[in-house]
Amino acid sequence: MKATVYKGNKTFSVIEKEIEAPEKGEVRIKVAYSGVCGTDVHIYHGMMDKRVAMPQTIGHEMSGIIDAVGEGVEGYAVGDKVVVRPLDDRLVKASDKGFNHICEDLKFIGIDSPGSMQQYWNVPAFVLHKLKAETDLKLAALIEPLSVATHDVRRSGLVAGETAVVLGGGPIGLLVAMVAKEVGANVIVSEVNEKRIAKAQSMGLHAVNPTKVDLVEYVKEQTDNRRADVVFEVAGVQPALDIMCEVAGIRGRILMVAIHGEKKPVDLFKFFWKELSLIGARVYEKEDYEKSIDLITKNELPFEDMITDVQPLSNIQQVFENIDNNPDGMKVLMDCQQ
Repeated sequence: MKATVYKGNKTFSVIEKEIEAPEKGEVRIKVAYSGVCGTDVHIYHGMMDKRVAMPQTIGHEMSGIIDAVGEGVEGYAVGDKVVVRPLDDRLVKASDKGFNHICEDLKFIGIDSPGSMQQYWNVPAFVLHKLKAETDLKLAALIEPLSVATHDVRRSGLVAGETAVVLGGGPIGLLVAMVAKEVGANVIVSEVNEKRIAKAQSMGLHAVNPTKVDLVEYVKEQTDNRRADVVFEVAGVQPALDIMCEVAGIRGRILMVAIHGEKKPVDLFKFFWKELSLIGARVYEKEDYEKSIDLITKNELPFEDMITDVQPLSNIQQVFENIDNNPDGMKVLMDCQQ
């Protein structure tokens, strides 16, 4: 079978390896599609070399069909369509307070252990979520990033009729906006990339460029001066941190989606003055996956528009080089059977 391996120094290779039988408690998945996410791009850039054991097969946004079932696995059969929730949370402690998805010793499958960018992938059965037979496997590869969005929206407490401002119109930002709109909120996406603005607008989302309009004044106009009930900070840049407290209204909730690897200045006075709340959100829980599976299965949102390219597994090096050269794109999928 074909498998891709990250070798460091912005280099991927495609190798041939034996198809392995699943061990006890595992299943073998014939991987259909594997999406490329921002974390994968960070790995490509060498930003996670201390964490990723090279040579390593990466990838965690995927869909596929069970090809073999190991001893002791119940509830799954050959031919089942599945996705993987790539969190190995077996090393939980009492101090984790039951929040297994963010436990202290959490291992992320596809980063800390081999991932989905290969034709066949053996995984522990406890990470599986079963799909309905009619589920489109190409769209199902969006379930992992969509689950990030459903978790973010759930953590925010957003309800119908509220106003949400999404700072950042990349893949996660647009998925957050779609889920927020599905909840019934009034959604405004703030994005500086004109192509991404056009993409958001083509998907029926309300998107503006904060370098061309005064975002705070614009939100005030749209909300009868109330400003936003919820702000999703997805951009991960200082200007977004600067504006999030301004665009939030009284007792607004700010959901920190972006990963800030370094300490950044934030206007804490605004938290005092307007009684704002800052909420962290990391990965997802089982219920977020089930919500995303339901949304993908119904396919009533413009998920197809999120997929900007599909490439064979053998083109993995070119895919990452193209992502570097084309920051306007949304979601690239690897066809793992080509």
